[in-house]
Amino acid sequence: MSQHQHIRIKGARVNNLKGIDVDIPRDRFVVITGVSGSGKSSLAFETLFAEGQRRFAESISSFARQFLGRMSKPDVESITGIPPAIAIEQKVNTRNPRSTVGTTTEIYDYLRVIFAKIGRTYSPISGEEVVCDSMESVMQYLRDKSGTLYLMADLKWEEEKYRIEKLLNLKEEGFSRVYIAPDDADKLGEVVRIDALLSDMERYAGREVMLMVDRISLGEGATEDEETAARLMDSIKSAFEKGEGTIHSVIVDETNITARRFSTLFEADGLRFEKPQEWMFNFNSPLGACPVCGGLGQIIGIDEALVIPNAALSVYQDAIACWRGNTMSYFKEQLILNAHKFDFPIHTPYNLLTAEQKRILWEGNEHLFGINDFFKELEAKRYKIQNKYMISRYSGRTVCRECGGHRLKKEALYIKVGGKSIADLMDMNIGELSQYFRELTLTDYERSIVSKAINEVTLRLTCLENVGLSYLTLGRRSNTLSGGESQRVNLVSCLGNSLTGSMYVLDEPSIGLHQRDTQRLISVLKQLRDIGNTVIVVEHDEEIIRAADWLIDIGPHAGIHGGEIVYQGPPPCTPSEENGHEDGTSCAQTTPETANRHEKGTSHAQNS
Repeated sequence: MSQHQHIRIKGARVNNLKGIDVDIPRDRFVVITGVSGSGKSSLAFETLFAEGQRRFAESISSFARQFLGRMSKPDVESITGIPPAIAIEQKVNTRNPRSTVGTTTEIYDYLRVIFAKIGRTYSPISGEEVVCDSMESVMQYLRDKSGTLYLMADLKWEEEKYRIEKLLNLKEEGFSRVYIAPDDADKLGEVVRIDALLSDMERYAGREVMLMVDRISLGEGATEDEETAARLMDSIKSAFEKGEGTIHSVIVDETNITARRFSTLFEADGLRFEKPQEWMFNFNSPLGACPVCGGLGQIIGIDEALVIPNAALSVYQDAIACWRGNTMSYFKEQLILNAHKFDFPIHTPYNLLTAEQKRILWEGNEHLFGINDFFKELEAKRYKIQNKYMISRYSGRTVCRECGGHRLKKEALYIKVGGKSIADLMDMNIGELSQYFRELTLTDYERSIVSKAINEVTLRLTCLENVGLSYLTLGRRSNTLSGGESQRVNLVSCLGNSLTGSMYVLDEPSIGLHQRDTQRLISVLKQLRDIGNTVIVVEHDEEIIRAADWLIDIGPHAGIHGGEIVYQGPPPCTPSEENGHEDGTSCAQTTPETANRHEKGTSHAQNS
């Protein structure tokens, strides 16, 4: 065995290991098995990982090394050929409330890029897409129009005393007329000379006044005529400049009057919007985070679960805990007395109420003093001991009402890709999100911009499905995952990072995984191997053991009776694998000697 192709361990005595010698092939999928307490973790984590991490730390600068802490050398005579090591253990590695499945796997980072590059903004009022107009879009609109075109610039009036000065300045610049908008949109406005307006300002008080930039006759193919097109382009440019980005057109033909507003500003329905930018979707930045919860998605407030401890009860059955008792029952009685005025079902269990009925119960209306108003009243008189006690009793971490738990400013939620906002995607489980990206329809231009980002997202989503995590959502907090879930999420993150030449050490990744997903987990582990890494797994699952390229069985028993190599080599063949594994790797032939050694080792693994 050549040193550069293998990790060679001599005389390992960590914990109960009895001076064992092990040769582990590099860039292979290696399983370490044995009974509990036999020394598997001592070899994998406290020897291999510890030495790999220590040597990597020694290779970096002394300044960076001071932040890593002291790393002791494992009790071993020598280790050669060991690459930098990464451990993926069965524990939740972060308590950071800002960390989610999406951020850990870096899927969210790619979603931010996708939404910033091709996201479309929709008005929350009309639901219409918000677009910026340009000279070209105005010309495109006029291309097939006929009739008389009135082209006006929107005048941004300041205070009354500056209006006359502005009109005089416009007159000096060569403009002679203004357009007085009609009260009825179906009628044509009045064209007035600036001199006439200046002499009788009171007559047009309260009317919308626009600067008349041009009046031109449009006919079939008018925009194709070189001279007419040049005049239109010049007039449109001038109108945008004088109107500070906003112009109006009115086209009068034989039967209709068609008015249209154009704006180079990103606005609609009287609202000004931000153009999509990556920082808008970053809840870890003050620029993108919800101003109320600071990007956490939760606040300390009145907890719905404490106020309604039993959602199977109706309002009539005292579902609202804070309105029980002699003193506070007054609020419940008022609700029951007034419920008929707004058709509130007082006998319906709380968990069967509609979202609108729950909103009314919490926010109130003209007939109901809502739960939120009730606690505001208590807060206003917090100096009273009983009120302070009541507030603290029903307070807890609750969903931020401003962002709905989505962590972002509401402006970011107006931006959509494929009809979905980034918050909608974060609320989907992995399976639904994979389907969304499979069915996502983009233009060739959009796909050319974000195809790489989408490929990275779909790769990670596929890996999450393969390790049995299709039920998770990207918005799931990392500190709420189980140890097994956290380990598999980190495994996907490692695969997505595409590191090569490293050694990954995993602790029983099959725990908590349904048996039907074992082969998919094996596929992910082999993907990690195939990109040029050594994958070492401490495992008891027989299916994973047989899928390994190299097997190390430690035993024969636990504690002081273990710590020895029972078997090392390719996993023994099953009858169906006599010609090797499906992926082309070989397996050990069951000679009497190897069969006896393997029987001793694997029997302990199966009985553990």
